[in-house]
Amino acid sequence: MHEFIFTFDSLFELWTFWIAVVALAAFLLGGTYIVTRPQPEFAGHPKGLFLLFLAEMWERFSYYGMRALLIFYLVQHWAFSDGDASIIYGAYTALVYITPVVGGYLADRYLGQRKAVLFGAVLLTFGHFFMAFEGTGGQDDPTINVFWAALALIIVGSGFLKANISVIVGQLYSRTDIRRDPAYTIFYMGINVGAATASIICGFLGQTYGWEYGFGLAGFGMLIGLVFFVLGKPLLLGKGEPKDPAKLKGGKEWGIYGAGLAMVALCWAAIQYQELVGYVLGAFGGGLVLYVLFTAVTKLAPEERDRIFAAMFLILTSIVFWALFEQAGSSLNLFTDRHVDTAGVNASMFQSINAIYIVLLAPVFAMMWQSLARKGKEPSTPMKFGLAIVQVGLGFLVLVWGSEGAGVGVPTPVIFIFLIYLLHTTGELCLSPVGLSAMNRLSPGHMASLIMGTWFFASATGNFAAGLIAAATGGEGVGEEAGKQVVLDVYETVGLYAVGVGIAAMVVSPLIKKLMHLDTLKDDALEGAAEAGLEAQEGGVHPATKG
Repeated sequence: MHEFIFTFDSLFELWTFWIAVVALAAFLLGGTYIVTRPQPEFAGHPKGLFLLFLAEMWERFSYYGMRALLIFYLVQHWAFSDGDASIIYGAYTALVYITPVVGGYLADRYLGQRKAVLFGAVLLTFGHFFMAFEGTGGQDDPTINVFWAALALIIVGSGFLKANISVIVGQLYSRTDIRRDPAYTIFYMGINVGAATASIICGFLGQTYGWEYGFGLAGFGMLIGLVFFVLGKPLLLGKGEPKDPAKLKGGKEWGIYGAGLAMVALCWAAIQYQELVGYVLGAFGGGLVLYVLFTAVTKLAPEERDRIFAAMFLILTSIVFWALFEQAGSSLNLFTDRHVDTAGVNASMFQSINAIYIVLLAPVFAMMWQSLARKGKEPSTPMKFGLAIVQVGLGFLVLVWGSEGAGVGVPTPVIFIFLIYLLHTTGELCLSPVGLSAMNRLSPGHMASLIMGTWFFASATGNFAAGLIAAATGGEGVGEEAGKQVVLDVYETVGLYAVGVGIAAMVVSPLIKKLMHLDTLKDDALEGAAEAGLEAQEGGVHPATKG
């Protein structure tokens, strides 16, 4: 209908696509100008920050570009049922949040963050390019093994990169440097610029012109990020290097890379046999929780023990949130494609809405929390968690009410897709950054990594549970109207349960707050709070919460 190099089905799609292209190009050119200036700093920050901004922007571009298309690729190209595709998607995203525990450990003990990020970026580049080998389609096509290998490479590559690149940002500044929080805000913008533009650009190309174009562009983006990171090494000022280089001598460094490739092989098997992922999450996650509780009861002072109990409450509660929030890339993506009046816009492009809302609303929430804190009216951390779960549940209920109000037999007005993402984003901002800050505040120094690992396991469990919920929405073979009703019935059920769980969390929040013993919390418990990642399960802003 509309042409300008590409063919678009609506003016809205045309403008959305080209705005995303211009924005991405502007950040690329601006970032390139900054990192190639002769001056060591720009806008009061070391140029290494902007190098990491560019590297992370392109890594997130590749990841979210692939993520926007993955559920459609599984259903439409590899011919998986909605249920099977959703479980594969859930297992994939779960593994993406397990592997940073390993990647972070290996970087801390042996490789250092820079080499870990570099290794992860190489794996990601190969993984995203392998996604572009689509073969003829169908599960009998042997090319599907290349697809499984691509997912495995992306999983392990993300584990090495995600766990470490944001830590290097923190290493560029001393812990008392007042530029530290603004630096993470700048870095955080890179994440969301990459996420928002990728969903629009790669989503459009993949669904309109062919999977290889969408996935290929995602791979090319990752390659650009890798090139920036390699050439910009001097800008990191020696940060992120191994703490003890002697541990890497005698071929040990290559042994670690070999272990990384072994992880790829393990993930290649796990992603094909998704029940293995469920068993791993159940066994290791359950064992981890029991070990943390045992340690808290037997080895910690009463106040520290209570804080661990409070942290475990928050961790377990977060599983409910992520199980519903992560419908975005699977069942909600399919629902948008099949049952929503998108006015000709490709459904995958709607994956950008969350990132755009985050960019717009995160500063608002940060200022709101700080304003309420000054007045002594800021909600406690467990209260914010309850509010988050209520909002994610209401998001589904609003979509159900809107769809049924318009009539199940007609396409759902697109405004309700914007509304569900709005409620899910405001819920995310009540839980994700607040949760990571709480993990760091409540953990004794010697248990900080253990608690953070438990948080990531909970995030992974939520992602896997999201796949199971999405599988329940599959309504193949019952007709379009009946299939839509199946999805709405599941959404109504989980929405009502979420509101109930959220209200229960709000009711018990005073008790949980009391377990946090905020009045005796020492400042050293805050160390490292700003060094976690800055998106979805990893948080976005770090407000100065009072609890």
